[in-house]
Amino acid sequence: MKIGVVGGGINGLCCAWELARRGHAVRLFERDHLMQATSRATSKLLHGGLRYIEHGEFRLVREALHERDAWLRRAPHLAHPLHLVVPQYAGARRGRLTIGLGLWIYDRLAGDSALAGHRHLPATELLRRLPGLRRDGLRGGYEFSDAQMDDYRLGMWVAEQARQAGVRIGEGEEVIRCDEQGGVSTVAGEHRFDRVLNVAGPWAGALLQRSGLTAPVRLDLVRGSHLILDRVCEQALLLEVPGEKRIFFVLPWKGHTLVGTTEVRQGLDEAIAPSAEEEHSLLRAYGHYFPAETPVVVERFAGVRPLLAGAANPSDASREYVIHRSGRLITVFGGKWTTAMALAQRVAGLAS
Repeated sequence: MKIGVVGGGINGLCCAWELARRGHAVRLFERDHLMQATSRATSKLLHGGLRYIEHGEFRLVREALHERDAWLRRAPHLAHPLHLVVPQYAGARRGRLTIGLGLWIYDRLAGDSALAGHRHLPATELLRRLPGLRRDGLRGGYEFSDAQMDDYRLGMWVAEQARQAGVRIGEGEEVIRCDEQGGVSTVAGEHRFDRVLNVAGPWAGALLQRSGLTAPVRLDLVRGSHLILDRVCEQALLLEVPGEKRIFFVLPWKGHTLVGTTEVRQGLDEAIAPSAEEEHSLLRAYGHYFPAETPVVVERFAGVRPLLAGAANPSDASREYVIHRSGRLITVFGGKWTTAMALAQRVAGLAS
């Protein structure tokens, strides 16, 4: 079959690669350059989503954990295991039993993963690793495993695999409209396919709207902002934002420290960049745990995540994805970086 794919982020690239591997003739349309938007503005983690367990998203966590391990096997030159620590403080919203139970479930959902399971750490061990960590109320913590990647380079590696599999990739080819009969309209002309995949991420709904089609799923567009600090990160951390239920990461990144993320609703007509308020919020949260430091921000970046709508608080929005087919048109709503290949396999099964 001839299949057109709209979107050159990680989900679109994985879909194109998987379809080509199954013998289809695939053409991918990207309005800008590959991996230039949300897919390269992540927290650089391949992870199951420990906090999704709180929302009962066990299917998604299990899939993401299995896919995390698959990426480590698939591209060990661009992804590596990462040990994170969750410190536990007196008065925190999540106590030791809650964190311990969540990590026990996380390990069970990971199945026979080659990555180490969680373990408890006494406060003395945490302070040995991180002498500058806040001591007041520190009760100890837990260490667990996930993985870290270079999102842009890994995405471009996927693009190269897709090209080698026969995918024709067009950059600077914006799709203006598509239809349920397999039509795709660009500035350069009209195209016809046996199937069309709308994998435009945050712009998937907007493309349907421009095409005069009704979106069966509403997306909640949420900006996630990150800061790069001019300091070496000795230990990857998952931390509670002081006084809130929300969590954030402190991660090593190319000899510096990555701090993120935020969750702020975003419109597609607004600039996708960290606000001054977000930067202040992240620095305040970081400073709570490292009170003696005065970090210098050397880089800022943000991406827009297409989450399934329905939650009043963006932090509670589902990270699941929905695949909808109408005629020859298939649209993907939502989706995580980590689960891009699993999503691609589902899409390829529906498209065949």
